[in-house]
Amino acid sequence: MATVTTAAPRIGVPGALKHPVLRKLLLLALAAAILVPLANARWASGSWPAALTVDFSDQLTKASVWIIDNRDSHPLFVYFFGHISNAVVLSVRAVYLVLLAAGWAGVTAAASLVAWRVAGWRLAAGTGVALLACGFLGMWIPTMQTLALMVVAVLASVVVGALLGLAAGLSDRMDKILRPVLDTMQVLPAYAYLLPVVLVFGMGVPAAVLATVVYAAPPMARLTALGLRGADKEVLEAVESLGATARQRLLTARIPLASHELLLGLNQTIMMALSMAVIASVIGAGGLGDRVYQALSTVDVGAALAAGVPIVLLAVVLDRVTGAAGEGLGEEPRPNGRARWLFALAAAVAVAVTGRLVGRLDWPEAWTLNIAEPVNRAVDWMTDHLYSGVPVIGGTADWAAHFTTWVLDPVRDTLQWLPWWSLLLIVAALAWLIGTWRTALTAVLAMAAIGVLGVWTPALDTLSQVLAAVAVTLVLGFATGIAAARSDRVERLLRPVLDVFQTMPQFVYLIPVVALFGVGRAPAVAAAVVYALPAVVRITTQGLRQVDPAALESARSLGATPAQQLRQVQLPLARPALLLAVNQGVVLVLAVVIIGGLVGGGALGYDVVAGLAQGDLATGLVAGVAIVCLGLMLDRVTQPTERRAKKGA
Repeated sequence: MATVTTAAPRIGVPGALKHPVLRKLLLLALAAAILVPLANARWASGSWPAALTVDFSDQLTKASVWIIDNRDSHPLFVYFFGHISNAVVLSVRAVYLVLLAAGWAGVTAAASLVAWRVAGWRLAAGTGVALLACGFLGMWIPTMQTLALMVVAVLASVVVGALLGLAAGLSDRMDKILRPVLDTMQVLPAYAYLLPVVLVFGMGVPAAVLATVVYAAPPMARLTALGLRGADKEVLEAVESLGATARQRLLTARIPLASHELLLGLNQTIMMALSMAVIASVIGAGGLGDRVYQALSTVDVGAALAAGVPIVLLAVVLDRVTGAAGEGLGEEPRPNGRARWLFALAAAVAVAVTGRLVGRLDWPEAWTLNIAEPVNRAVDWMTDHLYSGVPVIGGTADWAAHFTTWVLDPVRDTLQWLPWWSLLLIVAALAWLIGTWRTALTAVLAMAAIGVLGVWTPALDTLSQVLAAVAVTLVLGFATGIAAARSDRVERLLRPVLDVFQTMPQFVYLIPVVALFGVGRAPAVAAAVVYALPAVVRITTQGLRQVDPAALESARSLGATPAQQLRQVQLPLARPALLLAVNQGVVLVLAVVIIGGLVGGGALGYDVVAGLAQGDLATGLVAGVAIVCLGLMLDRVTQPTERRAKKGA
């Protein structure tokens, strides 16, 4: 007798639980209900337990002592690192001597003529004025020292980056291997690169150049790989059908098609190299950065500004020249182009020879303007009249004190009061909500490593400064970006300001905040906000302007007001761009908050600066590794899964 069986009724999942974020929140709530009571019963205090701390100071001290003792005798240093160091020193010295031999007139003429050939007479005039301004400020020799360091570092960075990008662009396996490495290198603050090279090469020019290469090569590598992989498939197939070999396809098709990406990589490498070359003054690089560093260490704002202005001028000129070269790639070649280049070369040589014959190689002392004294008098006036006691609004020192008392101290105290395991759970939850379980695991391990290193408390101090600076940056950045997206006039007014701000090296931002706010944690936060703000504004504006016009038209046809269109259409559709703005804001803020250790920011930044200045490499290395872990954690907590998937991390 046959039996009739019926399938068991399927229990439907409530509609709300079909959303992945809500399912994650439910699982997090269940995990918290189980883990929190257990962790609270075992570890109730907020500080990281000593039993979970590993003291690496003895091992690091022994390793650093061994390296220092064997630098001049061990074969690894004598026959490998020693040759690299000598090659760097000779290269920088050779470039520096060439610049000195050309004289101030020859260098100015050569730079102006190159700018003229690339972008026309306006940029040529601007280049000449910028270089002459470096001389008028009494900074010609430091400018040439920085320029010599830059030339060698940029050439090495471009070669290394291009080779890595070539490998990643032609090989899928190398691309998968290099992507996470390049991602991590671009997340790390610039200061984190100084300590390892100092340990191996000691203080001086070789360490500065090699730290700059490590910091500046990743954008060249990434953009080279992007250009090679994005080459037009039809063109490559046509070249292959003609019987071209792999090498011929690379030289005649792939590289020419990737020329825009290659020049963009050169531009980014130059800007990052200049920023790092200035920061590397902390380890004896000399040049303009050393003048800024020495002036900041004595709170001499006038001297710092005199050296900071040439840094900004160099950055703007280099950015404009390389940017113009990239824009001119698609244009038709000008008639007699080679003859004009020969004319420019001959004119530069003639000016240099004339200057040498008349004995005008060095910048004349009589043409030097001393702006340090007037600036310091202005700062003294600000100290007397603007720092405090201003009616109604208060002074800048009052603002800094209130921000420290009302924002920085409460955030720091709260983080340090929370049990350490609760912070790990919060990090895991945030990283998992925005990413995957692998993202959460990476973030938690990075945060836990900070505790294991024994720098939990100063790391939370740094984290409090980062969170406060990011909050201010996002409020100002989103508001300004929305205004620029809704008004073409506002965007046109902001564009030159943002261009200049984005080309300024990190070090330079410390000068005005010290003049306005003195030293302390608040000035470090203010510098970080100013540095990160342009990127947040640009990304926000671009994301809102790229929203589908059809969606906006539909909202307008339904009677939505501009405010409703913004809240209900533009902001939701621009969510990926806004998350990217948050991520970039966090990474950029961390970079400057660490440098803020030079102006009283304290915490991990101070440990790194003190370790470099006092030769205590154990303290500096531990703080540097903690900074790396903090940057990795913040990147994973704020970087959307979609973007990470595109990058292959």
